[in-house]
Amino acid sequence: MLIRRETPADVDAIRAVTAAAFAPSPLEAPLVDELRACAGWLPALSLVAVDSSDAVIGHVVCTRGHIAAAPVLGLGPLSVHPDHHTRGVGSALMHTVLGAADALSEPLVALLGDPGYYHRFGFVLSDVHGILPPDPAWQPHFQVRTLATYTPALRGAFAYAEPFDRL
Repeated sequence: MLIRRETPADVDAIRAVTAAAFAPSPLEAPLVDELRACAGWLPALSLVAVDSSDAVIGHVVCTRGHIAAAPVLGLGPLSVHPDHHTRGVGSALMHTVLGAADALSEPLVALLGDPGYYHRFGFVLSDVHGILPPDPAWQPHFQVRTLATYTPALRGAFAYAEPFDRL
């Protein structure tokens, strides 16, 4: 398995992997396309996992989010094709995107997901750092991972890239 940046040739495969990973939900695959077309798109943080034949088996993306006026990252979707679950693909994608975000001097990554899964990557519930989810009902699942340039003054309401507002 290799983790690399998404290329234009990967778009259809990313859509297929995301649809398979989130089936039967119809929301996530079009969301990735909408994120790719929005102002919050960060090409350096859209990564694919490929197998030995260069077939896309997983994808992760971070887009520009904000806490007040401060730029931060929103992570998601993270997709692994069901045929490749429990093989470390998701973990490899997470470690790579977090390392890339840190290398780009991003202060923080936020996501909505299962705390039992994301805790292993250093995510904690957002209220630990005084960060509020876009929807208060998300609090039991809204998490953040601080990076090297994080400062405790970074507090307040989180906002995802605009396409998330339509979910």
